[in-house]
Amino acid sequence: MNNITKSALCAAFVPFVLAGCGGGNDGDSVQTGTLHAAITDTPSCGFDHVYVSVSQVRVNANANASDNDAGWSTIALATPQKIDLLSLTNGVLADIGQTALPAGQYQQVRLVLAPNQGNNLANSVVPTGGTEQALATPSATQSGYKIIQPFTVQPNTLADLVLDFNVCKSIVQRGNGTYALKPVVTATPTVVSGAISGYVATAEAGATVYAEQGGKVVKGTVADSTGKFVLSPLIQSSTQGNYDVVIVQNNFATGIVRSVPVVVNATTAVSASAAPITLPASTMSTVSGTVTASANAFVRALQSVDANAYEITSINANMETGAYALNLPTAAPIVGT
Repeated sequence: MNNITKSALCAAFVPFVLAGCGGGNDGDSVQTGTLHAAITDTPSCGFDHVYVSVSQVRVNANANASDNDAGWSTIALATPQKIDLLSLTNGVLADIGQTALPAGQYQQVRLVLAPNQGNNLANSVVPTGGTEQALATPSATQSGYKIIQPFTVQPNTLADLVLDFNVCKSIVQRGNGTYALKPVVTATPTVVSGAISGYVATAEAGATVYAEQGGKVVKGTVADSTGKFVLSPLIQSSTQGNYDVVIVQNNFATGIVRSVPVVVNATTAVSASAAPITLPASTMSTVSGTVTASANAFVRALQSVDANAYEITSINANMETGAYALNLPTAAPIVGT
């Protein structure tokens, strides 16, 4: 791989701010902190736009708390915010709202969406080259989508929390051609996170770039028109371990940069604009089939290098037919460290 380097740089990652204040049931005896929350996205496969309308974000100190249990603090938006998830790549965040909550450790996050009402599509998708279609959101408009991620709000301190949608893994096509949301969402406290950045050659602009651990995608993005990509936020390596960067683009071999460290509040660069990562050309082959064991199957294509597996692409099988198709490079990957 061409001139792959690692260096710690000052992070350019700046989250949108949600300010909060206030107290609890015991007045001055309860210390408070400020919760910052935002949404970002991992790249999607096969869509030009994916819209969701957020109405609430709820947090609870109890990981097992149900909808009506005590202890919920709520960020309630006066008007649901419609967000195009596919505009939130390379570290771009969308602000959600604000709340007041006691300082302490929280375990559970709920993301609540506004419902579709007639022709007013609060949640929808635009398939590549197609027209807008409704996106069904089972349970999201009532109890919300449940995310288990411990995070701490310190007294008189800001706590940043980023909700990261993996759109490619979250949208499922039904047998009748409609779409449903089965969200794969993670929550990352930015106080323990950093970022990875780099460049691919401009011929590979638009490449999908993943940060992976053990062959599983943790975070993804899309290289912009200059070839630049930013994977953020990522939990620091001292807590989570190092990351493998996997670069995938149609008509090119896969690029892999192994064991990239992430330092809190810093960005690790794996390549620079003057020496971008260049992928060799490759023919492509389509692998297709039908999954019969499950109506909710998720299909991943893994590439093995020296007994290690790396995810190259993935797709949800059709909810009703089980059909899937994956487009894969035939050339061997290039690997750097």
